[in-house]
Amino acid sequence: MSLNYIWIAFFFIAAAVAACKLIFFGDVEVFPSIMNATMDSAKSGFEISLGLTAVLSLWMGIMKIGERGGVVELLARWLSPLFRRLFPDVPEGHPVVGHIFMNLSANMLGLDNAATPLGLRAMEGLQELNPRKDTASNPMIMFLVMNTAGLTIVPVSILAYRAQLGAAQPTDVFVPILLATLISMVIGVAITGAIQRISLWNRPVLITLALFSLIVAGMAWASQALSREAMGVFSGNVANIILLGIIIAFLIAGVRKRINVYDAFIEGAKGGFQTAVGIIPYLIAILVGIGVFRASGAMDWLLGGIGWVVEACGGNADITGALPTALMKPLSGSGARGMMLECMQTYGPDSFAGRLSCIFQGSTDTTFYILAVYFGSVGIRNTRYALPCGLAADLASMVAAIIVATLFFG
Repeated sequence: MSLNYIWIAFFFIAAAVAACKLIFFGDVEVFPSIMNATMDSAKSGFEISLGLTAVLSLWMGIMKIGERGGVVELLARWLSPLFRRLFPDVPEGHPVVGHIFMNLSANMLGLDNAATPLGLRAMEGLQELNPRKDTASNPMIMFLVMNTAGLTIVPVSILAYRAQLGAAQPTDVFVPILLATLISMVIGVAITGAIQRISLWNRPVLITLALFSLIVAGMAWASQALSREAMGVFSGNVANIILLGIIIAFLIAGVRKRINVYDAFIEGAKGGFQTAVGIIPYLIAILVGIGVFRASGAMDWLLGGIGWVVEACGGNADITGALPTALMKPLSGSGARGMMLECMQTYGPDSFAGRLSCIFQGSTDTTFYILAVYFGSVGIRNTRYALPCGLAADLASMVAAIIVATLFFG
């Protein structure tokens, strides 16, 4: 299953649903809405790419300083025991390992603006090692799945939205999000590893899993031990302090290596601009497909059908209210955020549906967006099994979120 077939399906399903609404329900607005959605989505795709230009230029400039200063190479040596197991096709100690680590760290800290350019830099490194330039390699797919799983340990924005909407305890979803996102990552990596015939039952991987479990436990303790105000201050500052620390560390490394830090930054920033321009067609394509699917009403029909099945099977009817967030998240981050806010406004931030929607939002990432942008940046057309593995991680996070929400709030 590739993005090609998914993209075609968006349009065919949208056309079929729109035809049914026009013929059987007399909805004369559906086709104009679809065409308006194509224009609005194309414009949105261009604006997102334009907005990424500044961020990409900034962080690719910073990364170039890190490369010249030897920081990325140092990280690659430190992480070699773990990444040699997860990415056996990547040469030991290769600088791309440092780029991958930086990207995943930014994701874990909830630094979306920094994570994307770092991820694109990692994809460029993996493409250099790729013998088939138009086809996704095994390391690329593993890296993409780790991104779509969206492991996040500091969900700052979600906690802030809950506080704004008047939640009695905005941080009460903190631990459930940690648990759901960790499960998503483990299952996504396990499925991809099984397909690639990678044995993950080894000391470095198990030690890393244990370390993450300790981090989750520590963050869980902090969320219970700290007051609401203290937790908000902690969550809002820790990621930004670490981010500034990374920039300072890179600058110090550049000075110690006696490189021209300013010239290194300019060189990297130029590459960021070129990358931002290159992803525009891919981003517009995927956003237009999703926009047409939503404008036709197909998404509403899909949600209604799933809700009916859940209730027919004796499931918690409150789950239905949060499902739009879960189903929208793989397609659109901003769309899922809107669904989450709408759910909390409709049912209340302290309702089961309101809390579940927050867990859905924080437990995985935008699979279609990531595949379109990351693969598009290096010209990959044959994505192989990347999409099914990414969607498997999404499904795992959805199921985990429902189970965890039921245990905590049911």
